[in-house]
Parts: sequence; C-alpha cells; structure tokens
Amino acid sequence: MNTYAPGSQRNDSDRIPVPHAAVHVFVWAAMAVLVLTLIALSQAGRGRKLWAGWRESPELRRPVYTERIRADDVFRTRANTWSNLAYVLVGLYAIGFGWHDRRRKFAAEDGYVRYTPAMSFLFGVACCYLGVGSGLFHASLTRWAQQLDVAAMYAPLVALIAMSMGRWRPVIRPGSKGLAIATWPILTALALVTWFLLYRYKWSMSSRVVLPVLIVAVGGCALLDQLQARRRLSVHWLGLAGAMLALGVICRQLDVAGRFSGPDSWLQGHLFWHIFTSASLGCMYLYHRSEIS
Repeated sequence: MNTYAPGSQRNDSDRIPVPHAAVHVFVWAAMAVLVLTLIALSQAGRGRKLWAGWRESPELRRPVYTERIRADDVFRTRANTWSNLAYVLVGLYAIGFGWHDRRRKFAAEDGYVRYTPAMSFLFGVACCYLGVGSGLFHASLTRWAQQLDVAAMYAPLVALIAMSMGRWRPVIRPGSKGLAIATWPILTALALVTWFLLYRYKWSMSSRVVLPVLIVAVGGCALLDQLQARRRLSVHWLGLAGAMLALGVICRQLDVAGRFSGPDSWLQGHLFWHIFTSASLGCMYLYHRSEIS
C-alpha cells in the first residue's frame, strides 16, 4: 500500500490513467445488484412476519417518525428503509476512488487521502456500514438493529477524524536510524476498535451527546487543516457539508413534529435526513480529497 510522503517527487507523466468511468460502472452496477436483491427479499418475505420473533424496539409501538409502520412487512417502514441506500452510494464511491488511487502513480502535490487509498476504503466501509445498520433498523424496528443503527452513525465520523490525524502525522520515525513507519495501519486499527466499542457500549452512552461531540470534532479538525499553510483544502466543500447537515436536521425535526408530510407519503422528513446527511458525508470526503500539498 502506498503511503503519503510530503515532498516526494513524481511526474504527472508517470501516472497510470484509470478512466473515471470505471468507478461509475463499479458503483452503479453494485447498486443495481443491491436494489434487485432487496426487491426480491421484500417480495419473498411478504406476509411472513419476518421480524415477529425478534425483540422489539420501543419505536415499533411508539413511533418517533411520521411514516406509517407496517408491522407484518419485511420493510416495516418503506421510505425510511430505502433511503439508506444513499449512504451505501457514498460509501461505494469512496471505495471506488480508493481503488482508482491504488492503480495510479502519484504526483508530489497529491494530498493525504489521494496518497493513502486505505483511508478511502475505511471511509467507504464506514458509510456502507451506516447504510446497512440504519436500513436494518428502519426495516425491522428491532432492539438489536437499533443498537447497530446508532453505533453505525458514528463510524464515518470516526473515519473522517482518522483522515485528519493521518494528514497531520502520516509517518512516525522511532529512534534515530531514519526508519519511517506509516500511521495509516495504526489509525485504521484504532478506528475499527472504536467502532466496536461504540457498538458494544451503545446503551451505556447517549447518542445525543456522542453524535454532536463527534460532529464538532470533525469540524474542528477540518478548521485546523485550514490553518496549515503547507497544504490547501477546498473550503467550499466544507461549507457545503455544513449546509447539507443543517438541512438534514431541519427535515428530521419537522418529521418528528409531524409537520413534514403524511404517514403514507414516500417523501418523509426522515428520508431527507438520510439523503442530506449522506450528501454531507460525501462533501466531507471530497473536502479531504481536495487537498493540495
């Protein structure tokens, strides 16, 4: 795996071109397979009360969101389940960009994320994890899926923090013999351990505290990046990420208050929470990719 090395000299003519079309084909082919699989599962499980033997989440009997609950269906809430594909889409694109980065040589000005494909893979897996976790919860409204859903919300934020930490310290040099050790394996391992602990101890902490703290930490790391003169990152992506997050929060709160749409509408406020927050995560990833060293 290639790692980031500030000041390394590589010529643009040495790059191995990989058409961006290949990334699009990979992402949309994977999405098509996933959608068809979910459609088949929903049809095969119709009327079979798939979730009847599972421990219920309190939201099954006391709904927080407006959408009507269909207790006997595979997807107990339809719009709020399908909309989680937005997170998977962002994750697949991050994985695709990481694959693209692995197949080319790098220029001296390439930023940390471009130079370290492992961070794209980490973020991509985190977003797919979020899409699966949140999708399972809204489909099943079970206690276990609720635990998975909340823990998965933290994963992309942890990955973004790891990106910033890797940018600040891409290598460590123990001793005085000039040995340089890349930090991305360490950061990846720490992120995975953190994901597990956040899942394991989900019920011991409040998401109303943990989630805002992680969001503030991501924003703080991004602002610190702006203060470093030897690298540039596009502040426009950072601003757009904040705007998407704000729109998502507004839609979610209107939905909780029952002021967004009716219970049978496909245009649910929580659906837009999923779409806008996935867009916000995508903008943060593009913010990190925009780095010029």
